Amino acid sequence: MATFATSDQLLVIIDPGAREADGESVRIAKDVLSAGAAAKVCLPEGPEEFARVLGRRGSRRPVVVGDDRALVRAVTLLHRHRELAGCALSVVPVGEAGLARSLGVPAGAVASARAVLEGVERRLDLLVDDSDGVVLGALGIPPAPRRPGAREPVPAPPGRPWLRSTYRSLVRTLGPRPARPGGIPAPGPSRLRVEVDGETVVDLDRPVEAVSVTPGSGGLARVEVRPLPLDTQEPAFSVSGHAVTVAGGDFRYRADAAVSGPVRRRTWRGVEGAWGLVLPSA
Repeated sequence: MATFATSDQLLVIIDPGAREADGESVRIAKDVLSAGAAAKVCLPEGPEEFARVLGRRGSRRPVVVGDDRALVRAVTLLHRHRELAGCALSVVPVGEAGLARSLGVPAGAVASARAVLEGVERRLDLLVDDSDGVVLGALGIPPAPRRPGAREPVPAPPGRPWLRSTYRSLVRTLGPRPARPGGIPAPGPSRLRVEVDGETVVDLDRPVEAVSVTPGSGGLARVEVRPLPLDTQEPAFSVSGHAVTVAGGDFRYRADAAVSGPVRRRTWRGVEGAWGLVLPSA
């Protein structure tokens, strides 16, 4: 656990989504951080510039002002450059920030900015998948529906602007499926094989309503399986292990703030103390 001095130099990266969502909170956060430390403020216009600014931070402590997507983007970039171990990340949540709050980041621009200045670094576990993606909070299969009125994030991967339209098409397919003729609902259960540390805990012959995976402690992943009730009510069950593999027909999953897939197989591994987040000291 590391503590920080107000003499530390900060790199304040204000995500464009934050400026659009709540300009007043952004202004307050910037004022508090600039008054309490030597802060260089950057206003990237998109993911490419966001990545470039974070990669050129030097000795400055990075502070992300933005929503959960911005937080996950920063952690993913640091992970892929193998720089997570030596970087204490701070976040001032602006916009949708359920993940940040669940990790202990205070709500409100003033409280979260003060935590950046006065807080301590806490090492947290995460999940890493076999495509080098990360999960900070939880993933769900199938993707849980978003709250009414919430917008699905539409990323613009560096050098691949054509993926934006493809992603929008994918999002449309994730909407509620229409009922079949005669009022019979479209099928919902999934047939998946779930393995934990090489042991099968549910197989393709046992349909499930949902599977969730979250970082546990000590580098373990916690898996919860909710079987489809058939003749009897079968309760959900959970199991923990270092590696979780899900396979089956094409499936999508929501990891933190984004939907991924379809994939036929994916493995997630727990990593103990993989990243540092600056949180209030008490």
